[in-house]
Amino acid sequence: MTEYVPPPVDRRLPTEEARDLMALVRELAEREIRPTAAEEEEAGRFPRALFTLLSESGLLSLPYAQEFGGGEQPYEVYLQVVEELAAARLTVGLGVSVHTLACHALAGYGTKEQRAEHLPAMLGGGLLGAYCLSEPAAGSDAAALTTRATRQGDRWTIEGTKAWITHGGVADFYTVLARTGEGGPHGITAFLVPGDVAGLEAAKPERKMGMKGSPTAQLHFDGVQVPDARRIGDEGQGFSIALSALDSGRLGIAACAIGVAQAALDEALAYTAGRRQFGRPIVDFQGLRFMLADMATQVEAGRALYLSAARLRDAGLPFSKEAAMAKLFCTDTAMRVTTDAVQLLGGYGYTVDFPAERYMREAKVLQIVEGTNQIQRMVIARHLAGPESH
Repeated sequence: MTEYVPPPVDRRLPTEEARDLMALVRELAEREIRPTAAEEEEAGRFPRALFTLLSESGLLSLPYAQEFGGGEQPYEVYLQVVEELAAARLTVGLGVSVHTLACHALAGYGTKEQRAEHLPAMLGGGLLGAYCLSEPAAGSDAAALTTRATRQGDRWTIEGTKAWITHGGVADFYTVLARTGEGGPHGITAFLVPGDVAGLEAAKPERKMGMKGSPTAQLHFDGVQVPDARRIGDEGQGFSIALSALDSGRLGIAACAIGVAQAALDEALAYTAGRRQFGRPIVDFQGLRFMLADMATQVEAGRALYLSAARLRDAGLPFSKEAAMAKLFCTDTAMRVTTDAVQLLGGYGYTVDFPAERYMREAKVLQIVEGTNQIQRMVIARHLAGPESH
């Protein structure tokens, strides 16, 4: 078969520094991530050493202030880095997004002393974070969480179980939302919990359809002691902190989805350019050309949508509706494009010898995490028509 190498994505980056950063990311992805991605995912191996390398390279701190060791890059640039990493291996791109989400509460709502004490290590000290909101009985209805933190003097005792935690059991720190007061959204507080604290145990990782290299596990808090100095924000402010983080996190998932979709499109282009049937490359057949055209159009539209939302965020403007739209559209796009990529590869698309089937399995989870796409539609509709009447 004639080998076709798809060109890199043509990105319109705002600065020369951002262009240099993207070149670094692409070189790192080609050297350190893509060559072993299929083997590592099939074996279910988490690339912990790679995340240390990403931290040393400044790629775990991009949207945060230089004052605390961050890269001080706009979200418009950070998200395109996430997309490039996810195209090479979703476990890595989504891991960077989750780590960034885990740092959000402290960076945005911590005291100056807390940020000075913890953020440099979190952003560039080789640490890896996780975000603990969901519970076995509180998924889409996150305000129903029951994990409780009880205050005794200047310490809090946390009891309960968190579920579906990306990096559960391997993270160095957890941003934990726990109930400290009344039921509902107003009685929740955020805490920064060390990964090695006594009483914190991770269950066996979930056995998943895809992203097998990224551990997702329940976390059990059995009398975990946390000093009040690790409380983030005011008592009862945790749910609003969580929601503000999720708006940004949804953009990370949107970027991951476009990365996976782009990888699937590139694979389909390479295969159809080289595969010959009836005496010519199958990419010459109009039915297949139209499928590729639709796939490429959807990828470009998704990229434009998440970047538009990112630019609103960078400008300090409201972007909650646009983040929900981006997460919804980009992840649905990833599911369509990866499914079409499998179809375009025919029988080979259904085998593990080609990455298309892995992309398809991985795309599915992106329609679920950071708020299911049904929840995204509810968020968008509330912005358009106001809250539902009861």
